[in-house]
Amino acid sequence: MTHKLAIISLGIMGRRMLENALQHPAFEVSGVWDPAAASVAKMHETLPSVPLASSAELAMHGADVVYLACPPGPRKAYALQAAAAGQGVFMEKPLGTDNAESRDLVAQLRRARLPGVVNFTQAASRGFEALQRAVDAGETGALLGIDIVVQYPAWPRAWQKDADWLRLRHEGGYTREVISHFLFLAGRFLGPLSLQHASPRYPQDSSLCELDLLARLTTADGRPVTVMATTGGQQPDRQEVTVRGSRTNHQFREFYQLWRSDGGPWVEALDWSTEDPRTSALQRQLSEADLWLRGQPHKLATAEEALAVQELVEAMLVGRS
Repeated sequence: MTHKLAIISLGIMGRRMLENALQHPAFEVSGVWDPAAASVAKMHETLPSVPLASSAELAMHGADVVYLACPPGPRKAYALQAAAAGQGVFMEKPLGTDNAESRDLVAQLRRARLPGVVNFTQAASRGFEALQRAVDAGETGALLGIDIVVQYPAWPRAWQKDADWLRLRHEGGYTREVISHFLFLAGRFLGPLSLQHASPRYPQDSSLCELDLLARLTTADGRPVTVMATTGGQQPDRQEVTVRGSRTNHQFREFYQLWRSDGGPWVEALDWSTEDPRTSALQRQLSEADLWLRGQPHKLATAEEALAVQELVEAMLVGRS
């Protein structure tokens, strides 16, 4: 038996989820919608037979689960509409940008037929799985802390520029879009985090998102998570998360690559020669969504986890000395 899936918003993440849902045996795409003609046209270029609805409400009608890939602003209204209809609510991150509104959303979703979940795409990834095995087997030794390094020549990146809101301070920025993934990772492996210090730098135009960010967070027992993020200059994008252990370190690069070191040179911990990393991650997410919809244990991020990440991110963007 397949789950009927509705997709709201056909930006880059909506289209990626659509392409993967069409390939996954547990899902049937019952309706999609986007207010932007350009996004709809891009979908039609490669997937002309997908059922396009004339409104979000019609796309959601009759679905078992609604995937919300829209910007944070309208997400709460769609989520509550889906929950009221007894549908599963599968949301993109960030959960939101207004902490009070997101706390209310999470509280309401707790009373829904199904608890809401959020698409932190590493949650069920091969890299997460491999690192968890290494921790459980004692390969890493004691986990000492996590270092997050993000560097972009420009934000948004070239493939994101259709989503103009990503450059704006109100809802966009790479701290919400990228660093949130890595804070989720840190929370999964180290436990709850508290922000100790954050220094964001913004452009003169107050409508635009952050340029640079330095931050330090700690667990309850004092283990540090450090963040260094910059934009500008000429280099490839850099996204690295180093999980430091007393025996071995593991490093995620570009979300899906996993490397390890016991003090010597870094060596690859995963072989991607026969599999596309992004497709693998989204197919695994959908398999976990299938478990969630059937009421079984799953690895997807809960709305509560996403709220904890959001509260850290919004505090970092304000700054703390």
